[in-house]
Amino acid sequence: QVQLVESGGGLVQAGGSLRLSCAASGRAFRPYAMAWVRQAPGKERELVAAIRWGSHNTYYPDSVKGRFTISVDNAKNTVFLQMNSLEPDDTAVYSCGAAMLFGILGVLQNYDNWGQGTQVTVSS
Repeated sequence: QVQLVESGGGLVQAGGSLRLSCAASGRAFRPYAMAWVRQAPGKERELVAAIRWGSHNTYYPDSVKGRFTISVDNAKNTVFLQMNSLEPDDTAVYSCGAAMLFGILGVLQNYDNWGQGTQVTVSS
């Protein structure tokens, strides 16, 4: 069974940066892809970054493209989300998920095994 634990959230001023981490554990953890999603109060869950495990194939929606970067440390089974030029609209709970089967990177429904999430708050 896969367990995902996020960390790195916090309070930051607009224009600032944060780096989120997602540590994965479980026997023979080899997902097809990993993703970061966010959910703000009253809003739908939004996929903000995805990466195919063991490759450089990534996906970003327009809302974060050029500001967010997803990366993987395969040896440590850890996924990172570097967030720069943060805006108040980026305020949300950020969670990571794993896709254990083949699928399109940018499709939210392909991911599950979600972690508990980490709060990111951007002040104006």
